[in-house]
Amino acid sequence: MSEVNVRKVNLLQRLAGWSIHLFTASGACVGLLSLFAIYQKNLVLALWLMFAAILIDAVDGMFARMIRIKEAVPEIDGALLDNIVDFFNYTIVPCFFLLVTNLLPEYWRMLCVMTIVFSSAYQFTQVDAKTDDHFFKGFPSYWNIAVFYLFFWQMTSVTNMVILLALSILSFVPIKYVYPSRVDYLSDNKVVRIGMVGITVLWGAATSGLLWVYPETNHLLLSVSIGYLLIYIAISLYRTWVPLTLSVLAQE
Repeated sequence: MSEVNVRKVNLLQRLAGWSIHLFTASGACVGLLSLFAIYQKNLVLALWLMFAAILIDAVDGMFARMIRIKEAVPEIDGALLDNIVDFFNYTIVPCFFLLVTNLLPEYWRMLCVMTIVFSSAYQFTQVDAKTDDHFFKGFPSYWNIAVFYLFFWQMTSVTNMVILLALSILSFVPIKYVYPSRVDYLSDNKVVRIGMVGITVLWGAATSGLLWVYPETNHLLLSVSIGYLLIYIAISLYRTWVPLTLSVLAQE
């Protein structure tokens, strides 16, 4: 390959790298719009925007790995950028949602939300928050998803508080939770790994469908959404107790 072609490839790779970083950073803009929607009491729109932020987070890492972004844009710490955006979207935005709604008891609301923030700060800053075999260690601060279910289920505020405090405690418990977009070490069976990605996409479709029909409900969509949660928890617990040896897949 000529020197000119090498330069073209490098330039294209850098442009792609910067574009992906901008795409990741756009998640923070979506989060800001979510806050504005919550402030305006447009809670359904806020949940749609929170869902959009999840979509951005779900695919930006895949794009980054495809172009080897550390080589393309070495001066930017993509992992740090991703963590900043994720902490904002997965913790701060849903916490603001909890503060301005009646999902939590009025006199305990601030304390509960602060507990969530502190537990998330711990979870995000562990050196092994993401394990070598691509799992999250401790509850992975999916507070936006938790808020969606609490909003949709319309349970009592005390029940909601108990659930959220329990999840906060689980941030400190070293259970390995599935990283839906990094299933390399989920199983030594390729079909199982592809299947996990497939049912995650199905969950996203079903859950967005529930939001689309809200305040009505759809039992099929609800069954798919809850079924995925049960599968996710079961696989996470199984892989915590029966980890897949890293050398197993290296031999594939």
